[in-house]
This record gives sequence, C-alpha cells and structure tokens, in this order.
Amino acid sequence: MLAYYFQLGLLSLRRNPALTALMVMAIGFGVAASMITWSVFRAVSGNPIPGKSAQLFTPQVDGWGPQQNLDGEPAEALAYTDAIALMQAHQAKRQTLLYPVQLSVMPGGQRDLPLNVNGYAVTADFFSMFEVPFRYGSGWSVRDDAARASDVVISSELNQKLFGGADSVGRTLGLGGHDYRIVGVASHWNPRPRFYDLFSTSGFADEPDIYMVFNRALDLHMYTNGRNSCRGQLSFTNWTDYTQSNCVWITPWVELDSPAEVASYRSFLANHAADQQRAGRFNWAANVRLRDVMQWLDHEHVVPPESRIALAVALGFFLICLVNTIGLLLAKFMRRAGEIGVRRALGATRGEIYAQYLVEAGTVGLAGGVLGLLLTALGVSGVGILFQPEIARLARLDVSLVGLTFVVAILATVLAAFYPAWRAAHVQPAWQLKSS
Repeated sequence: MLAYYFQLGLLSLRRNPALTALMVMAIGFGVAASMITWSVFRAVSGNPIPGKSAQLFTPQVDGWGPQQNLDGEPAEALAYTDAIALMQAHQAKRQTLLYPVQLSVMPGGQRDLPLNVNGYAVTADFFSMFEVPFRYGSGWSVRDDAARASDVVISSELNQKLFGGADSVGRTLGLGGHDYRIVGVASHWNPRPRFYDLFSTSGFADEPDIYMVFNRALDLHMYTNGRNSCRGQLSFTNWTDYTQSNCVWITPWVELDSPAEVASYRSFLANHAADQQRAGRFNWAANVRLRDVMQWLDHEHVVPPESRIALAVALGFFLICLVNTIGLLLAKFMRRAGEIGVRRALGATRGEIYAQYLVEAGTVGLAGGVLGLLLTALGVSGVGILFQPEIARLARLDVSLVGLTFVVAILATVLAAFYPAWRAAHVQPAWQLKSS
C-alpha cells in the first residue's frame, strides 16, 4: 500500500502544479539555508581529536598578576621560564612545548629562489600525543631532543614540492642557512580547529610545512613567528633578556590519562606558581588553569559568533517555511474533501487516510530535498560572502550532508503534514456525499 500511496503522491504533484511548486520551493529554500549554515557550523565546532580530547590538557600559569592579566585569567601561553620549568619537571606521561617558526628553504634542483615555509618548533612527544600520521619515517626521539639534533619532519605537500613525493627520509634540507636531516614525512594532518595552537592562529590556518626540534630552535635564538604578548615596561635587546622577560609565546600540552593524574598535575602547577612567588618572581597568589581540548576550544571562543547567528537565522527561516507548508498542505488536502468522503464511505479507515496523505507529504519533501540539495551545493560555494575565507573553505558538500538534506526535508514535511492529514482523516463522509 505504501508503494501505491507513493504513486498517488507523484500523481498529486502534477495535479496542482502551482501549489506543488510553492511547497517544493518553501521546503527547498528552507532546507538549503539550514544545511549551508550547518555545514559551516559543523566544520568549526567539531572535536578535532575525538579519540584523545579528554586526555590532552594545556597548562596556564599567571605570570602577569591581577593588575595586568586577562580578567583574572592567566595568559593563553607561557613565558620561557615557566615553559622550561614545566618541561623539566616531567610530571606528565607525555608533554610538549611548541611555538610557530618561519624559515627559508635554500635554492636547489630547479628552484632558483628560496621558498618560505611555516611550521613549529616542537618536542618529540608532539607526534605521539597528537597522533600525527606519517607517510614516510617518523618523528625524532626524546634523546634527539636532549641532543638538540638538527632533525626535521616535513609535510607531504612540501615533500611533493621539493622531492616529487618520493621518500625523502635521510636526505638533507637547507633551512635558514643550516642543514637539517629529514626524519619523517607527515601525511596530510591539519586538525580543524587547530586546537594545539589557538594562541597564534584562529584555529583554521593552512597545514604546517615543517616541524623542527624545539631545543634546536632555542639554540639558534629563533624568535616566534606567531603571537608574542608582554606586559609592563620591558627593555630587552637580546635573546637572554627576551627569555627572562614576562613575554608569553610558548604553548604547552600534557597528556593525562585519569582524573587522579589531572588532579596531581593541577597541584603541581599550583606548587610551581607558589614557588615562583616565594622566589620573588611573582608577588601574587598562585593562579593556574588546566583545560582539556574541548574546554580550551570553548574558552578561546573558537566557534565564530556569526556562524551561530547564521544558523539560528536559517533555522528560523526554515520554521517559517514549514508554517507556510502546513497551510499549503491543508489547502491541498481539503480541496479533495469529496474524494476523501467517497473513500471513507467505501470502507477506508482513518489510518489509511493518514498513511496516504503523510506519504504524499513525504513525496513533496523528497522533491523539496532535491531542490534543497541543488541550492545547498550552490550556497556552499558562496559562503565566503558571510564568513572569512579560511572558514568558508571548510564548508563542503559531502555524503553525510547530502543524506542529512534529504532526511531533514522529508521528515520536516511529514511532520508539517500531521495537522492537514488529521483534518483530512476527520472529514465526515455523510456531509460530503450529501453535498455532492
């Protein structure tokens, strides 16, 4: 019977083309507006590392004091002194420090000019903590960290530019006037949002080109290519003064597997801050934070407010479209009151009337879904009008969005048809036959 009702629904689409077109357009435009904004919201609000987001934490230590900090919150990164102290304490199973760097790849092969590359100075645990996938080779070891090795991991894209995609592990790469040994080629890996560096990026930057040994970058007095935030009157003119200042530029991450480890590390942070106070470096009470990935994303307000507003507006527009669809379906169904009366007089139950008209509404929803999918594909390509380019390019029409478009269109139309179908099912056969 459902197949038969579906055939009746298809015939009904052609019976009142103007009314049908209005309903299909209402559903199509409403669904498209919702799916376009949802594609953006989904991209910027997802969990970037779902398997480990609850085990990865970023420590914060207030090195500025209540007169200069951010509304009572510690700075979003660490000064050199605190970063090195946390690293040397080894209070977590895995830990890493990182900051952005920019270097030039020296000319070679068919390249006559240097090539600027962006990346990070990191420690060895970075790759295992964040589950960085490798196409060739691997990261370096903790011993290489201690030896301040000239090792580097490059991205697949940079490997393609420099070596045509071949296995380049073991080859030498000239960076910034120094030679480095390539130990690994990372597969495409660029979590969105880039949770591990929200201090220097918006979370949606392009994939890094290189990863180099943190201690090697320090030995070369390599200043950060990212954000650098300082407080008070500063007069440093060299690297030593810079590293002893209160400027924050290093982002720390630790991996903690249990609530007990989290509590222990939080106590360690508080004790570290208290030690700095006793040493005369701080003259305020300990003020520390320890947030996991999702808490950090929420604290940094990674989801753009315009994406939330756009989604709310689109859902409101979709609701208006559904209200209009209810009226159009009611008009469409009640125009066939005589037909309904005859069917009821011949023995059709109210349940069968419900089924027929809900399936017919689902047919309208299917047609609206097709239109909505076409409009969504067009809209996804033009979201740059509302959002920044680095966010707009995250919106994409994939299989899940296609499926969701049809499900929402059909389900919403069927729900909108319940009241019109109820009215149709309660048509009095005697009245209709008498009037006929």
